[in-house]
Amino acid sequence: MRILLDECLPARLKRALCGHSVKTVPETGWRSSKDGELLRLAAKGFDVFVTIDRSMERQHNLSTFSLGFIIAHVKSNRLVDFQPVLSDLADAVGKVKPGEIIHIEAKPQRRG
Repeated sequence: MRILLDECLPARLKRALCGHSVKTVPETGWRSSKDGELLRLAAKGFDVFVTIDRSMERQHNLSTFSLGFIIAHVKSNRLVDFQPVLSDLADAVGKVKPGEIIHIEAKPQRRG
């Protein structure tokens, strides 16, 4: 799978997606591109787009892109906040289809 990580995500998240070709938006040279332009560019060379930008789904008709989308609902864009969803993220990458959106969410932690 060819995966593009949105520019707001930590680059070290790439390590959690081993076995895939993963790039960050800054690595592509598309930093600061408007969302619509970024998605058009991404659709030409990637299979999956990963972001934490929840507004993207409301602002764009994502089903028209030849990309699968994974939107992570995490506390912040720090790598430590992705730890609880890394397994779900890896699973979603393997399942998402073009034009589909998969939301992954950190499960509430139990109090002892």
